[in-house]
Amino acid sequence: MGERFQVVVTDLLDDDLLPEREILSDIADVTALQAVGEAEIAGRVEHADAIILYHLITITRPTIEKLQRCRLIVRGGVGYDNVDWAFARTRGIPVANVPDYGSEEVADSAMGMMLSLARGIHVANSRLRDTEGEWTFSVSAPLYRLRGRVLGIVGLGRIGTAMAMRGKSLGMDVRFYDPYKPDGYDKALGIRRVESLEELLSQSLAVSLHCPRTSETHHLMNAETIALMPRGSFLVNTARGGVVDANALLGALANGHLAGAGVDVLEDEPPLPDNQLVQCWRNPEHPAYHRLILNPHLAWYCEDGKLDMRRKSSENVRRALLGKPLRNVVN
Repeated sequence: MGERFQVVVTDLLDDDLLPEREILSDIADVTALQAVGEAEIAGRVEHADAIILYHLITITRPTIEKLQRCRLIVRGGVGYDNVDWAFARTRGIPVANVPDYGSEEVADSAMGMMLSLARGIHVANSRLRDTEGEWTFSVSAPLYRLRGRVLGIVGLGRIGTAMAMRGKSLGMDVRFYDPYKPDGYDKALGIRRVESLEELLSQSLAVSLHCPRTSETHHLMNAETIALMPRGSFLVNTARGGVVDANALLGALANGHLAGAGVDVLEDEPPLPDNQLVQCWRNPEHPAYHRLILNPHLAWYCEDGKLDMRRKSSENVRRALLGKPLRNVVN
């Protein structure tokens, strides 16, 4: 019997790896490193035949240069900005993601944040818990009917489409901006396409972000673009932290231009101690204390989706190790 393959799971998972071993144990040994930074995987991945990583670490050129026999790097999730996929391509290493494991969950979370903000649920709960204001509807005033109001979606991929369908079910006027989406999806889905981000922002009661983080989308939502949104509107980000300029978001919450924001993703995860967004969210004296919903990158999570993600990652690794065609290669 030949030498067994070596598969390394770099981060996030701290259990007995039952799904991974169920799929791979006949041909490979699977090891979980439970790392929280790239430095922690040094000396532990160089001989891996395949690597699965999640969102707690980044794999950059220095690490990829040292990989001696890696056949595949799988990003266990949708976004792959934490892998230097372009350099991996020059080394002949495919990078794949798992784009279809949690579309419903992320859309559910985005919609949940939007409803909690736009219906005043979050601010009422937060203010009354701190005994601020009278026990009456005015603690969340003013609120406006959602039916007929514009829900703006940036990025009409799988999750953006799922969010659009949820907005339609509420009777909202769903509009989207996505310059890379072919024509016709607006007709098929019964929603409206707009030709510019500026147009979308200026029309929307709530904006939900569903685009990848790229050089083009880095700080897409900044002081200038947030200012285009109507005063008293809402911003939800379940995409990537870098798509929103956190300082601009704080400013818009502080001056009341945004009535609220829901954030599931940060530029640094877990946040550093000096993260201003987190500090203001925890500060009872800052408007973000009542008007910001902050979650720890959990929009993707449910037990069913987590299992799907792990199985799909492992199945693609198995294809790579056996020399079969790969799925969802991004580079």
